[in-house]
Amino acid sequence: MTLTPYHTKYFAHELTKRCPSDSIEKLAGALVDAQVDLNPHQVQAALFAFQSPFSKGAILADEVGLGKTIEAGLVVSQKWAERKRRILIITPSNLRKQWHQELAEKFFLPCRILETKFYNEAIKLGNVRPFHDHAIVICSYQFARNKAPDISTTPWDLVVIDEAHRLRNVYKPSNVIANTLKSALKDAPKLLLTATPLQNSLLELFGLVSVIDERIFGDVQSFREQFTALGNQAVFNTLKTRLQPICHRTLRRQVLPYVRYTRRLPIVQPFTPEESEDQLYHLVSDYLRRDNLQALPASQRSLMTLVLRKLLASSTFAIAGALHSLSRRLQVHLAQLEAQAPLEEELDQDYEALGETAEEWPEQQAPEPLSPADRAAIESEIADLERFRRLAVSITHNAKGKALLIALQRAFAEADRLGAPRKAIVFTESRRTQDYLLRVLADSPYKDSIVLFNGSNSDERSRRIYADWIERHAGTDRMTGSRSADMRSALVDYFKEQGQIMIATEAGAEGINLQFCSLVVNYDLPWNPQRIEQRIGRCHRYGQQHDVVVVNFLNQKNEADQRVFQLLAEKFQLFEGVFGVSDEVLGAIESGVDLERRIAEIYQRCRTPEEINASFDALQNELGTQIDEAMTQTRRQLLEHFDDEVREKLRVSDEHSRHFLNHFERMLMKLTRHELNGHADFLGDSAFRLKSCPFDSDIPLGLYELPRRSGEAHLYRLGHPLAQRILEQAKDRELPPAELVFDLSIHEGKVSVLEPFVGRSGTLALALLTIEALDQSEDHLIFAAATDDGRVLDEAVARRLFGVPARAVTQLPNGNEDSTIQDILSQRQEAIQRTISQRNAAFFEAEADKLDGWADDLKVGLEREIKDLDRQIKEARRAAKATLTLEDKLAGQKQVKALETQRNTKRRALFDAQDDIDRRREQLIAEIEGKLQQRVSQTTLFSIRWKLT
Repeated sequence: MTLTPYHTKYFAHELTKRCPSDSIEKLAGALVDAQVDLNPHQVQAALFAFQSPFSKGAILADEVGLGKTIEAGLVVSQKWAERKRRILIITPSNLRKQWHQELAEKFFLPCRILETKFYNEAIKLGNVRPFHDHAIVICSYQFARNKAPDISTTPWDLVVIDEAHRLRNVYKPSNVIANTLKSALKDAPKLLLTATPLQNSLLELFGLVSVIDERIFGDVQSFREQFTALGNQAVFNTLKTRLQPICHRTLRRQVLPYVRYTRRLPIVQPFTPEESEDQLYHLVSDYLRRDNLQALPASQRSLMTLVLRKLLASSTFAIAGALHSLSRRLQVHLAQLEAQAPLEEELDQDYEALGETAEEWPEQQAPEPLSPADRAAIESEIADLERFRRLAVSITHNAKGKALLIALQRAFAEADRLGAPRKAIVFTESRRTQDYLLRVLADSPYKDSIVLFNGSNSDERSRRIYADWIERHAGTDRMTGSRSADMRSALVDYFKEQGQIMIATEAGAEGINLQFCSLVVNYDLPWNPQRIEQRIGRCHRYGQQHDVVVVNFLNQKNEADQRVFQLLAEKFQLFEGVFGVSDEVLGAIESGVDLERRIAEIYQRCRTPEEINASFDALQNELGTQIDEAMTQTRRQLLEHFDDEVREKLRVSDEHSRHFLNHFERMLMKLTRHELNGHADFLGDSAFRLKSCPFDSDIPLGLYELPRRSGEAHLYRLGHPLAQRILEQAKDRELPPAELVFDLSIHEGKVSVLEPFVGRSGTLALALLTIEALDQSEDHLIFAAATDDGRVLDEAVARRLFGVPARAVTQLPNGNEDSTIQDILSQRQEAIQRTISQRNAAFFEAEADKLDGWADDLKVGLEREIKDLDRQIKEARRAAKATLTLEDKLAGQKQVKALETQRNTKRRALFDAQDDIDRRREQLIAEIEGKLQQRVSQTTLFSIRWKLT
């Protein structure tokens, strides 16, 4: 297609214009840039998040597995494109890396995980505001709580809170983290992500909504009085109406036309430990139950006991290493040598989930100094630890290790039956166990196709894979410049292309996508269901083509291990079904670390099978009571919409989104082809090879492809530096008036609306109209065109004209603007302003209704006290009448009088308070009205004479 600079100037402005907040077109740029498959429910959720310019945020409550991270990523990407770049992601600590990878790889957004170590380093280097960054900041709940003063002084453009059900009890003063974060983020626009916004009480919904906007409902007491009894249909409808603008929920069954789901198939592999393994287990268990342990800091006793129990269950090699570390540390401590690194740092080298677990573990008392008795106890403890270690080292094979070979045979046979590739990821919680498993598999048929994955990836095998990957991908966008990120990509690529088994520590459960693998082996089973779900979710996720086989090992001699497995399999439904873990159940536990703590307490406290079973029965019953069927039904009625209604919206959204996406991609490639003329060879409509760069920059040469294509290419998108320079160049080009000849005869395809104008000519202008209102700006490109005999062209016809090949034949002198064209531009500007005014009036009306509801709620709270006094007065009068003596009657009347005086005072206070509420409401309305004022500017981009042949 032959283009002119007039085409490219129009295309460049069309690609970069700012759109209304409620338009799918607004997200088109983010969709063009994103390396994600387009799912209409995700586009709908992202649009919902800030559909009103008055919105302070939203709760995105799609069911588990529908990609709330992608929905938030679209919103974040759009904010970033609008240069609103102070963005904070608060997430459970074990999801930080996953967020980092999703935003970096799918949306090409710069991110940084902020944690204590890096925060302190930044302070030492003189950066007194580590949250002020040129990248999106990702941190954990605990870290955000500890750094609340810093967070509260940062003017955030957006805060995303993942697993936000952790905040739903914010209405309780005892929930310190939730209240601290709510206070620190009160002025920030927020996006809350949770599959379970409502678990046990409607007050939880009140709590979550209040985190976003305290003017949706009044105080907690008035909410309780009005809404917690939903027998009245009118009350129910009122609550649903007030929730609709702030809470969005889509169900898995509603998106089946767009998303394919596979099943999980469980395999249980039993094993029986050898006598020496069993002896070691009981010795170390009894040791961990001692009242006084010198090897474990008192402040971390319960945390370190959990870690040692997990290592003990992992392998004799894992616990042998930990026992050696404890013994050596005690010897150093006894000799009073220099200070040692904290124990959690040392054990973190082996138990990689320790960092995330410790972050959510409660703080305990500080350690006490040594006493003479302690010194004697230390010597005795060292001797015991050495005895345990010698026994552990003497054990050269583990029964569970032998069982792994059997389990892999069973799992691969199942994969063959399902037609899935023979690839398995084996998860262990210990790096030493990982080394042992590598030795176990060294004599197996899989020995030449094993890849290791852990927190350091420093082994010779990984370094070799990394070097080969770097050589293969040199000069492409696959390389990020970060060794850790590129190492992860190299290991995953090797596993996909050549490997058969990946042995991974907990590092492999975070932030990698393994849809090509459908066998998950939990060699060590975490007690935290959220971590298990995260592991299985590496494979059982969107894009998986096969049923996923999940293998677990069961110790036949350990009653507690069997009850843990039963709890995870039956109560949490982790290992089978289409969707895995139930969102109702997972949401009920608040924090998986808390459940780990509860299970660890049972291991510590219970010795006999009877004690173990009684404790697990109590725990299961407690979890069961948290999942109330009546509340589940209420949640469905309040938060869910009819399937047909949702499906119709998704169908329309899918059509519109794909239209805009295809339109934008075609326009971007046409613009690029014109601007890179002579500098690139174009390979179809979605790729080109850059031979030389017309700009002074470090833009790399080589193959470029649009996102969502496969291949070793740079991903070409609106946000790419090359595209940015091309857009700049096209937009900034000064274009004098000229005559353009559009040739419909060489255009591919039929354009019926243009055929009546073949052989005719006229004038045309393109203007950029910018309107600012409600603290937002939106751009409109206005075409004004007419024939020489005065016939006005519809704007759609003028736009189609610029889809036709053309050539500039004559440059015209600058002269007076055509009055007809100016009249058309003025009329179209007025129509646009009128449409915006009507749309903003609807937003204003919704905001005014919200404020009315808030004001009424507060008045309900004030009137409640007077009603209570009226009740007391009635009771006092009845009591006075019932008295027999004059003295008692007088005393009763005095009490009535006192209550009436108090009521009259309250009434005056009520009137004053109601007036104050009304004043506050009017003040807010006035502020909103001020924002409604439109500031308008219009610039003519070019004027031409046109002819259509």
